[in-house]
Amino acid sequence: MISAELRAEIRAGAVTFEKKLAVCSGGAGVSPEDRVELLAVLTGDAVFQDRARNALLTQPLQSFLTALARPDAAQELFAYCVENLADKASVADAMSKNPACPAEDLVRVGRSLSVSGVQALLDHVERLTSAPILIAVLLRCPSVTAEQRELLQELEKGPATAKELEEAVELAEPDRQKRATLLQRLARMNVMERVQLALKGGREERMVLIRDNCKIVQRAVLQSSRITDTEVEVFSAMTSLTAETLRQIAMSRLFLKNYTIVRNLLNNPKAPLEVTLHMLPRLVEKDLKMLKMNKNIPEVLRTAAFKLFRQRGETR
Repeated sequence: MISAELRAEIRAGAVTFEKKLAVCSGGAGVSPEDRVELLAVLTGDAVFQDRARNALLTQPLQSFLTALARPDAAQELFAYCVENLADKASVADAMSKNPACPAEDLVRVGRSLSVSGVQALLDHVERLTSAPILIAVLLRCPSVTAEQRELLQELEKGPATAKELEEAVELAEPDRQKRATLLQRLARMNVMERVQLALKGGREERMVLIRDNCKIVQRAVLQSSRITDTEVEVFSAMTSLTAETLRQIAMSRLFLKNYTIVRNLLNNPKAPLEVTLHMLPRLVEKDLKMLKMNKNIPEVLRTAAFKLFRQRGETR
């Protein structure tokens, strides 16, 4: 526990001269990732900043990457990497994948992100909407894909028309008065505001926004910390959703722990074939039998279900 205690002491600024010196000289007995983080903290120490900076120049890149991946990484580590390693895609990506990294630091490394780094931010869209300037930076990132660019550009759009929202509201809210109120409210919101509502609103809002024309709003619904399994069960059975939204559901390990969601996706003709074929072995015999007779799903999936059902019968 010496390493953990020393890390806590230095981060709190409550450590002796000798221990600071030991970190700079490499004699503190800490892990490589602890050392780079502690050295980054010590760059703010008037006495040790030169020693710490010189020592950091000799540290392997992997130590920085490991330290940056920790959920409680020191803010000084992010700041050091911004100043000295911002041009390295692996460092920028590690920062983008850590929710503890400040948005202002992400802005400064945004142009160095790889495709996976940009995707990490799209997979946590709340971080994007908390710093709109980051969206503009990512749009200038050389590695951004056409699909990612489309999602980012959606965030810059203004309010939807009442006509665009009307059908979604009508399908989600049976009460006429509530429907009118909700429609008026949503019609005043731009995409960024609808994303925030999708993340933080209630069930009624999510039931509407999962049908939003903007894919980034649909993503935000699925990323909401308030979403329930019951809602996702409903979403996974909806044939009006896009294949991309159904793919997002299927990519969530948390959602796929729910058997009903798996079964619904397999029976949903809009679910991407590469997703449903992969999930097929998870069906129990009764549902597999029903699936092989479902004429609404792709023929390839029905054939695969029939073969698997027959194989299971032969092994009994």
